[in-house]
Amino acid sequence: MTPIKFGTDGWRAVIAEDFTFANVARVAQATADFWKAEIGNRKSEIFGRNLKVIIGYDRRFLSPQFAQTTAQVFAANGYEVILTSEPTPTPCVSYAVKNLGAVGGVMITASHNPPQFNGFKLKSHFGGSSSAEDCQAVEKLLDVAPPAAPIGNGKLEIENADLRPAHFAAIKRLVDFKLIAKSKLRVAHDALFGVGAGVFETLLAKTNCTVTTLNGAQDILFGGICPEPLPKNYVLGSAQLRKNPHDVCLVTDGDADRIGMMDGRGTPMTNQQVIALLLHHLVRNRGGRGVVTKTFNTTALVDKMCAAWNLPLTEVGIGFRFIAPELMKPGALFGAEESGSVGFANHIPERDGLAAGLFILEMLAMEQKSVNQIYARLEKEFGPHRYARFDAHYPLEQRAALMEKLKNNPPAKLLRSPLAKVETRDGVKYVAADSSWLMLRGSGTEPVLRIYAEAKSDADVQKLLKLGVARLAH
Repeated sequence: MTPIKFGTDGWRAVIAEDFTFANVARVAQATADFWKAEIGNRKSEIFGRNLKVIIGYDRRFLSPQFAQTTAQVFAANGYEVILTSEPTPTPCVSYAVKNLGAVGGVMITASHNPPQFNGFKLKSHFGGSSSAEDCQAVEKLLDVAPPAAPIGNGKLEIENADLRPAHFAAIKRLVDFKLIAKSKLRVAHDALFGVGAGVFETLLAKTNCTVTTLNGAQDILFGGICPEPLPKNYVLGSAQLRKNPHDVCLVTDGDADRIGMMDGRGTPMTNQQVIALLLHHLVRNRGGRGVVTKTFNTTALVDKMCAAWNLPLTEVGIGFRFIAPELMKPGALFGAEESGSVGFANHIPERDGLAAGLFILEMLAMEQKSVNQIYARLEKEFGPHRYARFDAHYPLEQRAALMEKLKNNPPAKLLRSPLAKVETRDGVKYVAADSSWLMLRGSGTEPVLRIYAEAKSDADVQKLLKLGVARLAH
């Protein structure tokens, strides 16, 4: 049997190597056994839920077929199964889990990973990513029982449903949609060939807004790019915007749970800038108050904004599974991580790129300024914060030794500023006295080492990234 290891919120692997129909069935059976046991254990927060599961899938190669296999295993285990009728954004599936009272959900997607990957994401009953503990519990149940199959010639009952309208209605209620509708905004949406294609056209249908979808074709190779909202993947969309400018360009990843952005003329904005803009909007325009949660690698601009506005700030490890529990606590406002994953209180405790997109549009409708003007005002108030990330291939088996070496051999300074502290919550982060920082951390799902840097200028960010690369070699 192929060993199966769960990552941040499920299992991802290369299609036809480890991600096969037989292995998907094994994981589905273990998940079915786990959720059935959870109900049997009368866990207070889950007891009383129906033995119902929601299953969705994205546009990747064979995703519909992998989802069908998953649905069959759950149905053979006695579950009521609702399977999306077509490729569907992950937030729609997460919303359906909570809204329809399911014990959990499965999303067949590898999110922002390269095209050769697919994945099996677990969603818990509250409508967010399952915890590391739950994922490990599922992993321990692998092969305890063989995948269930229908008895004799029995036909499995699987309901096909479009889960998108209910989620779309829910995110429209989060914002002043009437204001957006009459704003006459010219909105571009770069779908990066992912499942978000056409969503903003649907959301803004029958409004005064104009919507143009870029890179919306279904392409299992994602147009030769990686469907991750990073500036390096915006080349195709940027070229189209230079020819045909809009007011803003929203960007979503392969399964539309992450948000990125370009200005209306195709100049990329970093996810850190998008996070700062969303926090600004929630607090200054909407009067929001409450706890802000950010991951270890999120911009220091958030710290300065929270300090200035007297907002409590919680810092957690990297991965939205650490943010989700904070969003479920009373008094929460907003949660964000560097990857473009953002979540909002009074919604599902889940990253939601579509809800984030509507909040951006609401901000533009309210302020009637460009995203560049709004962000420039933030930098004038809190100082410049420039950021970039570099992903280097690095063998998984060498990662632990590297992290130990980085922790024990910090640099005396970062560029011109003395080192103030070394943080090792998740990876290794060097923070300078001037608040610039350099961080190195292994990906939770790929043999990749991510190098992050933030400083006052783009030139200094590039110098810090080079310093980070150099530290891999020593």
